[in-house]
Amino acid sequence: MTPAHVRVPLADGRRLYCRDHGGPGPALLALHGHFADGRTFAPLARALAGRYRVLALDQRGHGRSDRAADYSRRGYVDDAAAALRHLGLTEAVVLGHSLGGVNAYQLAARHPSLVRALVVEDIGAAPDGDLSFCLDWPRRAPTRAALLRALGASAPHVSGAVRAYADGWGLAFRPADMAASQRALNGDHWRDWLGSTCPALLVRGRRSRVLTAGQARAMAGRRPGTRLVELDTGHTAHETDPEGFAAAVLAFLAQG
Repeated sequence: MTPAHVRVPLADGRRLYCRDHGGPGPALLALHGHFADGRTFAPLARALAGRYRVLALDQRGHGRSDRAADYSRRGYVDDAAAALRHLGLTEAVVLGHSLGGVNAYQLAARHPSLVRALVVEDIGAAPDGDLSFCLDWPRRAPTRAALLRALGASAPHVSGAVRAYADGWGLAFRPADMAASQRALNGDHWRDWLGSTCPALLVRGRRSRVLTAGQARAMAGRRPGTRLVELDTGHTAHETDPEGFAAAVLAFLAQG
């Protein structure tokens, strides 16, 4: 099924882009991580088709959504809340990977009426990352191949964000925005993780270098109603093992 393209207008004049995969089931809002966009959840949408209506948002500064003046925690959460309200949705399942995972559990803590269940993929309650390496990436290259060569070892992780522009080939985000977003993401968010009461699934990749096994166990142990599932993947479980990831999500949601 080809997703419907939805533009979400915001109070400050920006617009967010959302892919609505449709279907008769309950709504599931999917929030991607840094460098990605909503297309990363297309396999999940296919796996959940007929049971859940997956809406995959391009978050601020990513994909087809507009850039923002800031990449604050409040900004991301307000965007997600605005998207749900524009779509007329309450009590949605909210799923997020990495950056999107923090946005998801902060949304649940700050707007509990909008979230009936959480799926958080491979991010902790106290993230501490550094994306400053992306500041050395080229702004433009004469060809797609030249851009991918210049990106080096990072190319496989951002190839989906490569775009053709009037002045050459570049990425669908500004590296400076990504570095600023990560700095704002870092910090102690335990209060938000523990600040909601809806059921939650925490998915960790066993080979992840982002979420340690110890922090994942602590998160599941300290928050009632949280189930921890580990898959034999790295940080991007939904891409590396799409079948296992979808099965874990479906099993969790089937519990009610």
